[in-house]
Amino acid sequence: MAKSKISEQALESNSGVSGQYKTWFLDYASYVILERAVPAVEDGLKPVQRRILHAMKEMDDGRFNKVANIIGQAMQYHPHGDASIGDALVNMGQKDLLIDTQGNWGDIRTGDDAAAPRYIEARLSKFALDVAFNNKTTDWATSYDGRKNEPVTLPMKFPLLLAHGAEGIAVGLATKILPHNFNELIDAAIKYLRGKKFDLYPDFQTGGMIDVTNYNEGKRGGKVRVRAIIEEFDKKTLLIKNVPYGVTTTSMIDSIIKANDQGKIKIKKVTDNTAADVEIQVDLAPGISPDITIDALYAFTDCEVSISPNACVIVDKKPVFLGVHELLRVSVEKTKDLLKRELEIKLAELQEKWHYTSLEKIFFEEKIYKELEKRHETWDKVLDAIDKAFNPFKAQLKREITREDLIKLTEKPVRRIYKLDIDDLINQIKGLEKEIKQVKHDLNNLIDFAVAYYERLKEKYGKTRERKTEIKPFEVVQAKAVAIANAKLYVNRADGFVGTGLKKDEFVADCSDLDDVIVFTRAGKMKIVKVSDKTFIGKDIIHIAIFQKNDERTTYNMIYVDAKSGISFAKRFNVTGITRDKEYDLTKGAEKSKVHYFTANPNGEAEVVKVILSPNASARIKEFDFYFEELEIKGRSSMGNQVTKYPIKNVKFKEAGKSTLGGRKLWFDDQFGRLNTEEKGEYLGSFQAEDRLLVFYHDGTYMITDQEVTQRFDPENVIRIEKFNPEKTVTAIYLDNDKQQFNVKRFRIETTTLFNKFTMIKEGPDNYLEAVSTHPEPIVVIRQGRGQQQRTSKIKINDFVEVMGWKAVGNKLADFSKSTEFEWVMKEKKEEANDQPELF
Repeated sequence: MAKSKISEQALESNSGVSGQYKTWFLDYASYVILERAVPAVEDGLKPVQRRILHAMKEMDDGRFNKVANIIGQAMQYHPHGDASIGDALVNMGQKDLLIDTQGNWGDIRTGDDAAAPRYIEARLSKFALDVAFNNKTTDWATSYDGRKNEPVTLPMKFPLLLAHGAEGIAVGLATKILPHNFNELIDAAIKYLRGKKFDLYPDFQTGGMIDVTNYNEGKRGGKVRVRAIIEEFDKKTLLIKNVPYGVTTTSMIDSIIKANDQGKIKIKKVTDNTAADVEIQVDLAPGISPDITIDALYAFTDCEVSISPNACVIVDKKPVFLGVHELLRVSVEKTKDLLKRELEIKLAELQEKWHYTSLEKIFFEEKIYKELEKRHETWDKVLDAIDKAFNPFKAQLKREITREDLIKLTEKPVRRIYKLDIDDLINQIKGLEKEIKQVKHDLNNLIDFAVAYYERLKEKYGKTRERKTEIKPFEVVQAKAVAIANAKLYVNRADGFVGTGLKKDEFVADCSDLDDVIVFTRAGKMKIVKVSDKTFIGKDIIHIAIFQKNDERTTYNMIYVDAKSGISFAKRFNVTGITRDKEYDLTKGAEKSKVHYFTANPNGEAEVVKVILSPNASARIKEFDFYFEELEIKGRSSMGNQVTKYPIKNVKFKEAGKSTLGGRKLWFDDQFGRLNTEEKGEYLGSFQAEDRLLVFYHDGTYMITDQEVTQRFDPENVIRIEKFNPEKTVTAIYLDNDKQQFNVKRFRIETTTLFNKFTMIKEGPDNYLEAVSTHPEPIVVIRQGRGQQQRTSKIKINDFVEVMGWKAVGNKLADFSKSTEFEWVMKEKKEEANDQPELF
């Protein structure tokens, strides 16, 4: 019996402990979410930030305070130690909005830490004092020890959460709100108040570029891509001019060194020249393309990062996921409500002041104060007599006279009875009435008042807060396309192995770890595998190469014998897309079929071969030529065309053939500054292998270049790009800033060097190329002036200026003015050599 009671008590005890553990963890999770990690939607602050600002407001006397003292003051409200307060304070100070700083506060670009709290100082900024504090509209609660009052939330009249951004990890959830531009937030707030649509995108102190295509209003599932700006200083040097958000110069350099060690990029040296501005110098290894290296830096290093926002805030003591548009709407509505409350408080104060000033005026003007000189039995009788004396004038007042009003009047000095003082009271009343009228007007037109409030904020604080991060879409950098060939590929043809570890066997090509390898065997099998140390393909390998996906120009010419029928077939095919590691049979599938002849042709060349039949064949003609150009290019699974039904001894190459493909068609995507074959942007024409491109730039230079699609062009500087024809005459209109005139010149391109820029206009500060054409009969319309004062002239350039040397200055065409516009008006002309219309 006793044993049973003990067991029951133990069970009850365990049950109680178990229940407490359940509630304890839930309480802990709630505490972390609400009190530490996630900001409140009302003011955009976490508790530690709010307590710091409140402590600084208590200390505020306009002078800087030691951060150590601020931390001590904040510890009265925040029970989590000085380290967490100091870190939060430094983080807010580095955002340069609510806190003015003095001393070494670290650098978010380099990752340098701030100096110790005893060495650095801070105070609230004028902006913070304007938008974040008002005791009359603040809700208060007792601090953790019950000794002081602290704000539940600050009366924040600005979308601070979106300006500062926020990041925190709680139990079971996290928040990541990206910072936005100060002026753009105010503009968006005004648009919202006016019922207009608005867009909001992140802006970072570190600058750089941002692709907001998938931002999704900062909600879960969205992401932004952020890039550093990389400039080509010369063909051997790149300069990284800033760092992406969340990246430091140290971590960026480490990522560059790591990518170099892994062989993904090839550099000689990386140097941190950062001072007032970020500058990381990357010296390239000999023979390495700057354009490909820039792409590789974006693909393999922290020069580009992807950030996934997750806007989580506390609403009514619960975590809620909202988009930035909704966060701005909540902030603006909160600000409008606070402005209304401030106006109502001000109106009540003005009305109270008007009431008492009116009482004082009547008290002295009507000599009611003389009741004080009469003999009354008690003080209450005196007050009653004064109150009774006011009866004829109570209709002029807007509320009843209280005992407190009467007592306050009796304390006034008698000197106010002079006419000058009474006139002053009358003027005060008129001024109060004017103010009351204005406040009532503002309350009745609250939206206009709120708009004016935001406009004043922008005018007062927004002059140095322009957008720092350039918004632009990024092209997707294919890592495989820009990876440096950091390994060597070998093949053992007889045994059927390929890989980078077969160093005693036949060398094939340089490759990267990201490449795929395409392999063909004598048995008519094809396989594509990833580069590895050693991979078995199949015996008797006849062709191996680095595989380029979606390659529609490389054409494979093949003759094989079908073992089942004994008939030999010829086929031409491309390989554009496959399943990696899958074996493909290129014959009809019969066992012991084999390939007689195989070639890979990068531009669809179709050679002539000599087919030699077996001596025992019954055919009358034992040798004949076969022309691959007579075959159509079909899919890899096609059977092919019959070559002969007789046994073949061998097939020999006889004569090289020409390409059966048309020229490669190229387009220029002026959004990304890239050449492409995917029909994106401006069509440039059909190009043969030897064709070149001619590029004209706004800075007055031109460059001849090849068709390599990995090249990068600055789309904002390119004025025209076309197929290069040295027989064409170039017509260029440019500004001679020294003489304040536009010149025109006609010349032919005499240089042949590739990839070098040549200046084709008169050199001088602020000179630039305005318009360029290679049309044989250029005609330009010049418009000068605005509206009814506009003058238009039409000039045939061939009649105006002769063809001259490419270094010539040219002839004056028009005086310079900001309103001058030029327009080519030639008819489109299709040229056989270019296979495209001239575009002007």
